[in-house]
Amino acid sequence: MKLKGTEFQIEVWKELSKIPKGEVRTYKQIAKSIGKPKSSRAVANACAKNPYPIVIPCHRVIRSDGTVGGYSGQGGVKLKKELLKKEGVRL
Repeated sequence: MKLKGTEFQIEVWKELSKIPKGEVRTYKQIAKSIGKPKSSRAVANACAKNPYPIVIPCHRVIRSDGTVGGYSGQGGVKLKKELLKKEGVRL
């Protein structure tokens, strides 16, 4: 799959692809894992621009306070919660 986006977005999307099914990461954890610890908001924005929701599992990224945050995929936050529930994630 050829990803089209900024260098930063592609870096984030590749990192999201490493999150195993049934696990979640926070936007802050993703920012740290790509070496940009102060870029949590930019990570959230990259998630919102994800061209392949579900395939690139941005639904597995949540806020630091444990809430689900947003989801730009069709179905919005409701679908994000359903996907996480199907994967066995308790929120």
